[in-house]
Amino acid sequence: MPRATTLECPGCPPLRALTFDTLGLIKVLESRENQGGLKVVERWGEPDASKSVNAVSIIDRNSNPLLAVARKNGQIEVLSPVTGVSQATISTANDVDVQSEENNVIGLHLFGKQTLEIDSRTYNLLTCTSKGNASIRSIEVPGSETESSGSNSSKTWNVCNSGNVLCCKVDGNEKFALFGGKGVEVNIWDLENYTKIWNAKSPPKNSLGIFTPTWFTSVSYLSKDDHRKFVAGTNNHQVRLYDISAQRRPVLSIDFRETPIKALAEDIDGNTIYLGNGSGDMASVDIRTGKMLGCFTGKCSGSIRSIVRHPELPVVASCGLDGYLRLWDTKTRQLLSSVFLKQHILHAVFDSNFIVEDIPKETDSLASKEQTMKEITDGEEIEATPLKRKKSSRNKENVIDGSEKRKESRIVKNTKNPKEASQHPRKEIRARKMKFKMKGCDLDGLNTRRGIQN
Repeated sequence: MPRATTLECPGCPPLRALTFDTLGLIKVLESRENQGGLKVVERWGEPDASKSVNAVSIIDRNSNPLLAVARKNGQIEVLSPVTGVSQATISTANDVDVQSEENNVIGLHLFGKQTLEIDSRTYNLLTCTSKGNASIRSIEVPGSETESSGSNSSKTWNVCNSGNVLCCKVDGNEKFALFGGKGVEVNIWDLENYTKIWNAKSPPKNSLGIFTPTWFTSVSYLSKDDHRKFVAGTNNHQVRLYDISAQRRPVLSIDFRETPIKALAEDIDGNTIYLGNGSGDMASVDIRTGKMLGCFTGKCSGSIRSIVRHPELPVVASCGLDGYLRLWDTKTRQLLSSVFLKQHILHAVFDSNFIVEDIPKETDSLASKEQTMKEITDGEEIEATPLKRKKSSRNKENVIDGSEKRKESRIVKNTKNPKEASQHPRKEIRARKMKFKMKGCDLDGLNTRRGIQN
């Protein structure tokens, strides 16, 4: 049976999040002050297993935000994260062996700093397949939904000779990209010159002479401004810290539980990371010392596939194969809110430019009530509606007194001294019962005995 949390959620601050699942659905969730938790407000798309979302990238800004989604069928859809309207669709059918199941698009990044002008509708898009085929192409995003396949200025290269790429990450300045996977050591490429600038070296054998095979599942930079330090999660439940200015091997290695690391996320301070594994365990670690700060209270019942830190609020989100989106407090590590979304969730992103309405809906109803009350008081007199009368208390007293008089009359008939019975009826009955017990008579034959004695 899956493990479920029974903690009471205190609620989360107002925010907006988007989730992406294995059926290709995009669900928009919002949390407002009056709601007390996350609620699904919109759902984009139709359920289709061939449109499962493999990678997501968002340009989170006030003007012209944009969202790119890489699907299992080889299509990359560019849409608005506010309205959900598709603005461009890029088909990778012309690429070599991209539509096969073993060579899906697993790395996706939409460049946002290169297109800061409002009038510019041209964007650069980085894609990487599991076979290591990376490419950067420029796409035009028109106002209406059209088919776009990218311009002729696309650049393609290979980031690995063998193995499968499982994770890809671009730094905050959008100048360097990080790749790693199964049989692929983590390496960094310069996106301006398309050259490899650094490649990691596998750790040495342990004391027993056993060599751990290379298998990276997730990567993340520690800081947006520094591409030299990053962390990588492995399939053998290990988190490694790399510093390309120091050495090629990991500077620090941390073991976490006994299942593979599936998701990593960095904090704003640049010193804390959040990690989740295949058994639903989630914790925060101080990467400077390698000590675990604590686990998040509230057990997840499925593999965690995505962890996202809110850029402004002290909130971190996690989602996975159990179908839940959970929001946590970064300081206390307590569960703030959770919502069940029915499908396996693979990715989640925050919309930090979500604006909350200042005027709640209840104010309108209160104002209308006050107006109606004034109209009633200022208008003409209203006839009083007839009310149903209750039964008088005298009738109840008569009924009660009548039942008590009947009981007393029965007791008086069955007793020798009616005065004593009226004074103490219960004591008289108990005394007569004890008397017949002493004589060995049954209580059922009480009436016959009374007739004989009388």
